[in-house]
Amino acid sequence: MHPYKNKCMRFDELRLEQSLMEGLDAMNFQEMTPVQAATIPLIMERKDMIACAQTGTGKTAAYLLPVINELSKGTYPADSINAVVMAPTRELAQQIDQQMEAFSYFLPVSSVAIFGGTDGVTWEQQKRGMQMGADVVVATPGRLLSHLNFEYVDLSKVSFFILDEADRMLDMGFFDDIMQIYKRLPSDVQTIMFSATMPPKIRELAKTIMRNPEEVKIAISKPPESIMQTAIICYEHQKLKILEDLFEKSRPERVIIFSSSKLKVKELGFALKRMKFDVAVMHSDLEQTQREEVMRDFKNGKIGVLVATDIVSRGIDIEDIQLVVNFDIAHDPEDYVHRIGRTARANNEGMAITFVSETEQGKFARIEKFLGKTLYRLPIPEHLGEAPVYNPERSFYPSFRRRPHDTARGNGSGSGRNNNRRGRGGDGTGKEGREASGSSQGGRRNGNFRRNRPKNQNPQPPKQS
Repeated sequence: MHPYKNKCMRFDELRLEQSLMEGLDAMNFQEMTPVQAATIPLIMERKDMIACAQTGTGKTAAYLLPVINELSKGTYPADSINAVVMAPTRELAQQIDQQMEAFSYFLPVSSVAIFGGTDGVTWEQQKRGMQMGADVVVATPGRLLSHLNFEYVDLSKVSFFILDEADRMLDMGFFDDIMQIYKRLPSDVQTIMFSATMPPKIRELAKTIMRNPEEVKIAISKPPESIMQTAIICYEHQKLKILEDLFEKSRPERVIIFSSSKLKVKELGFALKRMKFDVAVMHSDLEQTQREEVMRDFKNGKIGVLVATDIVSRGIDIEDIQLVVNFDIAHDPEDYVHRIGRTARANNEGMAITFVSETEQGKFARIEKFLGKTLYRLPIPEHLGEAPVYNPERSFYPSFRRRPHDTARGNGSGSGRNNNRRGRGGDGTGKEGREASGSSQGGRRNGNFRRNRPKNQNPQPPKQS
């Protein structure tokens, strides 16, 4: 195992190609993040590697930069697929592809993004990009496997196989898909895996597809200290009133509200619109074009509040989110970390408020135990009445245990907690809807891939993820 040593390293200390360094200099990339300093040298040594690192640590650049650096040397087969990057959702695949485009701006390295939820025209564009030999294919497992089943995609020349957010891919039921793709790769492929957590199933996968992998652990699934984490102990029926009171004191801007189910997201979004707030909702029932419009309006500031299921908790990288509200408790501590990780990105500060109802105290206690600290309690406004006593041991539904009547309880909002569990579909996180999440700005214009560009334009810096 290679634990990270707290040493500041610069990109110019690496043996990177001059053209790649020019691009990094243009984007003002100077010092590496801890995960980059720990993993890039190992990847450049062509070692299999598994790294445990959360989002927001710069892990995308950690695997893209050494791969781009190798491919830019011109020693790999032309017009062949040389690297495959797997991602659990289309949002993350598009985000990776955007960073790929920015990093390779001055280099003759091509890429194509492969993901589902698109039309026949995009399918043909994706097909053409792979047949022409894009250097790097960034794909969701299900859509790539669909292309592979038609036998027109050749992966026999692939040198790099990368799994990003591997734990989530396994949670979503992609193990068999990943193995089918892996079997089409050459035996000497270098395999690189990034995961926010290290459960037994990840180690089992590593034993199956990796050769004596180096292991790197950095800041395992703990929120950055720049996030002010708070909680409000309340009754379920008080939550909306608390939210209204909070927004009346300060007009909401750059706020994400997470809820537990699609139905509750819709109802909460409707309620906030009636209060005259600029709000939009994000869930898997939206068409792809609708999701793209919502994310574009939110990024551009046209929408101040985004109400979403956990479809947005990973893979969306917007730097200036000021506040994250957990209207409902996350299903597990890792999901909590990913939710609040939408704020305080790129060295900014942020705030997270978690509403804890009388039935969610057991879950919340698990989160605090995972974090190793007690979160600051914000008081309920006096005019809303008394709050319940906090006694998680006597919570109605302790500890994240699933109960068959969960969907029937609550305030009639349909907020059943089993509706959106990972691997159960319905929200871009299950077998049926696992590629159903998406944002607008995919790098290759819906599957088109590009070669090198002229040097008379300055690239925009990609966001660390």
